[in-house]
Amino acid sequence: MKCSEFLHELTDYLDGVIDAGTESELEEHLAWCHFFFIVRATTEKTIEIYRDSKLYELPENLETKLRSAIAARCKSHKNKTSEGKA
Repeated sequence: MKCSEFLHELTDYLDGVIDAGTESELEEHLAWCHFFFIVRATTEKTIEIYRDSKLYELPENLETKLRSAIAARCKSHKNKTSEGKA
């Protein structure tokens, strides 16, 4: 299995929805490919962190400032994109 094929199958592998043959190939690939061993480990850890995170309410003034900053950034980006098309 090539690295590009491994990357294509990674999500299904992590979700446990991959056929046994492909899973075996992926695990063989992981045994010798340090780069994708790190990719898998990092992806698993990221999923774990997000899965364990809890939502919390922002203070109203912070939420307002954040929304304003995001809107301004989007507007600026949209204007730059529009100017590039003209």
